[in-house]
Amino acid sequence: MKLEFYFQKRFISRIVETELQRYNNFFEKSYKENYEHSIFNLEKFPRWSIISGYYAMHDLTKLFLAKKFSIKIDFNVHKTTIKVLKELIKDKEILKLLKIAYKEFIEMANDLSKAKKERTKAQYYTGTEFMKQKYEEKAINFLNNIVKSYIIKMENVIK
Repeated sequence: MKLEFYFQKRFISRIVETELQRYNNFFEKSYKENYEHSIFNLEKFPRWSIISGYYAMHDLTKLFLAKKFSIKIDFNVHKTTIKVLKELIKDKEILKLLKIAYKEFIEMANDLSKAKKERTKAQYYTGTEFMKQKYEEKAINFLNNIVKSYIIKMENVIK
């Protein structure tokens, strides 16, 4: 099993018993706050809605790993979380949704990186109504078809 590799390379570790409740409480609250933030910002700040939606999924995944396996992700957090989940869960739909969300998140990070290199584009999409509308459509689709579906599936797996 590849999990041993991740433990040996210190990408993941076991959560000590005395920290488990605190760790679980943090991610229980964090994924819900990120989800609420995603919904709240859907129309006015659609890019932030996508980012918050991804983080809701990411934090819920870390909650799952902690509650079910006492595993904490220590290194290369986003990619390692997906890889560890792939080792532990056989539901292909859950994995697919998280990979799609991660791709969206990376695209957002790349947009930021490009804008940093080209200061004249630092306002991103806010300069045009067309681009704002496109991001809003993308955010609505992302929230309804990826984030909500993932959260429902993972909450069921955790129970």
